Amino acid sequence: MKPGDELPPLRIPVTRTLIVSGAVASRDYQDVHHDAEAARAKGSPDLFMNILTTNGLVGRYITDHFGPRAVLRKVAIRLGAPNYPGDTMVLKGTVTGVDGGTAQVRVVGANGLGHHVTGTVTVTVPAADGLPDGNGRAGEAS
Repeated sequence: MKPGDELPPLRIPVTRTLIVSGAVASRDYQDVHHDAEAARAKGSPDLFMNILTTNGLVGRYITDHFGPRAVLRKVAIRLGAPNYPGDTMVLKGTVTGVDGGTAQVRVVGANGLGHHVTGTVTVTVPAADGLPDGNGRAGEAS
């Protein structure tokens, strides 16, 4: 793994169930995340995903690639276009730096409206596992 390497994209169907269950699991009971009528009354075309669910999906994207023993050291994200039901979010990542067993990854998640999430993730992989090579396989840290 070296700067410039791209992680394979992850397509996530944005369903009502995903939005509502993510909000409930993260104890975010704002009505705009589970009640479409309330969201419309507040000016949104539908209910929409909360930042905590997005943060969890970004974390999943990174650990799916780097492996179950990967440790997320820092996740810094910003939201843009909302994730509404019926859309698909595609997460993509690019390695921007590697220092031993630690990598920085620039992450972008886009949907039909534009960029839903942008940010960076710092991830450490235990020395025995090594950082994945360009084919998603653990190898020597570079």
